[in-house]
Amino acid sequence: MKTPATTSESASRDRHEDKADLIQKLFARPFFLGLTIGIPFCVFKLLCGLTAVRIGADSSPLLVWAGWVVIAWASLDLMMNISRSLQDILGQPPSFEYCTIAQAGRIVGRPLVFLAFDTFLSFSIICFMLWSGWITELSAFEASLWYAATTLNLISLSLVSIYNEVRRGR
Repeated sequence: MKTPATTSESASRDRHEDKADLIQKLFARPFFLGLTIGIPFCVFKLLCGLTAVRIGADSSPLLVWAGWVVIAWASLDLMMNISRSLQDILGQPPSFEYCTIAQAGRIVGRPLVFLAFDTFLSFSIICFMLWSGWITELSAFEASLWYAATTLNLISLSLVSIYNEVRRGR
């Protein structure tokens, strides 16, 4: 038989779990994912493409061409992330993936594998920008965009990790 104390504890635990479920749902929403992962990755790609165009302008038409390809790719991905986030806010089901590579994966029935590959490419771009020294070629405004994208991406990843570990520990 339940005592008033156990009933109260149970109700408190249920309310706490409901709040936790709401937080977990927020972390999985396209709006949150687009804002904290997709858009920052687009910023990294855009800045890499712009830097390639700038550096290649004096010496390498191939680098300029590659830079414009990356800029086009990043711009399309940015539009997809913003649109998918807006669909989520409006309560509409997603009609496409977060990025062009994942959209190609949808065609072959493996969007998450292709999304993971896009993530790999995005992290590779970040590493390239850092290790090549191209990061020093960014203007003050571009560097601020880079810092904002990095901060948003890493802090959100950390918050999700902390939240998941706290929930797991219960």
